[in-house]
Amino acid sequence: MQLEWARPGVLRATAHAFEFAALVAAARYVAESAPPDIPEESLEQLRHVLSDYDTQARRLHRTPASDG
Repeated sequence: MQLEWARPGVLRATAHAFEFAALVAAARYVAESAPPDIPEESLEQLRHVLSDYDTQARRLHRTPASDG
Protein backbone atom coordinates (compact mmCIF):
# COMPACT_ATOMS: atom_id res chain seq x y z
CA MET A 1 0.00 0.00 0.00
CA GLN A 2 1.18 3.49 -0.78
CA LEU A 3 -0.21 6.74 0.64
CA GLU A 4 0.50 10.24 -0.60
CA TRP A 5 -0.95 13.69 -0.09
CA ALA A 6 -3.17 14.72 -3.01
CA ARG A 7 -3.70 18.11 -1.34
CA PRO A 8 -4.02 19.27 2.27
CA GLY A 9 -6.45 17.02 4.10
CA VAL A 10 -6.83 14.60 1.17
CA LEU A 11 -4.87 11.35 0.86
CA ARG A 12 -4.45 9.25 -2.26
CA ALA A 13 -4.10 5.53 -1.57
CA THR A 14 -2.77 2.91 -3.96
CA ALA A 15 -3.42 -0.61 -2.75
CA HIS A 16 -3.91 -4.14 -4.02
CA ALA A 17 -7.55 -5.16 -4.05
CA PHE A 18 -6.95 -7.68 -1.23
CA GLU A 19 -5.41 -4.98 0.99
CA PHE A 20 -8.37 -2.70 0.50
CA ALA A 21 -10.80 -5.58 0.95
CA ALA A 22 -9.21 -6.36 4.32
CA LEU A 23 -9.69 -2.75 5.47
CA VAL A 24 -13.31 -2.72 4.31
CA ALA A 25 -14.01 -6.06 5.99
CA ALA A 26 -12.58 -4.78 9.27
CA ALA A 27 -14.65 -1.60 8.99
CA ARG A 28 -17.81 -3.64 8.35
CA TYR A 29 -17.06 -5.84 11.36
CA VAL A 30 -16.75 -2.78 13.60
CA ALA A 31 -19.84 -1.10 12.13
CA GLU A 32 -21.94 -4.23 12.67
CA SER A 33 -20.65 -5.44 16.04
CA ALA A 34 -18.98 -2.52 17.75
CA PRO A 35 -18.51 -2.59 21.49
CA PRO A 36 -20.80 -0.21 23.38
CA ASP A 37 -17.96 2.20 24.23
CA ILE A 38 -17.54 3.33 20.60
CA PRO A 39 -19.41 6.62 20.16
CA GLU A 40 -22.50 6.47 17.94
CA GLU A 41 -21.23 9.46 15.96
CA SER A 42 -18.08 7.51 15.04
CA LEU A 43 -20.17 4.53 13.96
CA GLU A 44 -22.37 6.76 11.80
CA GLN A 45 -19.28 8.22 10.12
CA LEU A 46 -17.99 4.71 9.48
CA ARG A 47 -21.34 3.60 8.06
CA HIS A 48 -21.35 6.63 5.77
CA VAL A 49 -17.84 5.78 4.51
CA LEU A 50 -18.94 2.18 3.88
CA SER A 51 -22.01 3.39 2.01
CA ASP A 52 -19.81 5.58 -0.20
CA TYR A 53 -17.49 2.61 -0.76
CA ASP A 54 -20.43 0.40 -1.80
CA THR A 55 -21.59 3.04 -4.28
CA GLN A 56 -18.13 3.38 -5.81
CA ALA A 57 -17.59 -0.42 -5.89
CA ARG A 58 -20.81 -0.83 -7.86
CA ARG A 59 -19.58 1.85 -10.28
CA LEU A 60 -16.26 0.02 -10.69
CA HIS A 61 -18.03 -3.25 -11.48
CA ARG A 62 -19.73 -1.51 -14.40
CA THR A 63 -16.42 -0.06 -15.69
CA PRO A 64 -13.77 -2.30 -17.29
CA ALA A 65 -10.33 -2.16 -15.64
CA SER A 66 -7.63 -0.42 -17.65
CA ASP A 67 -4.28 -2.05 -18.35
CA GLY A 68 -2.42 1.11 -17.29
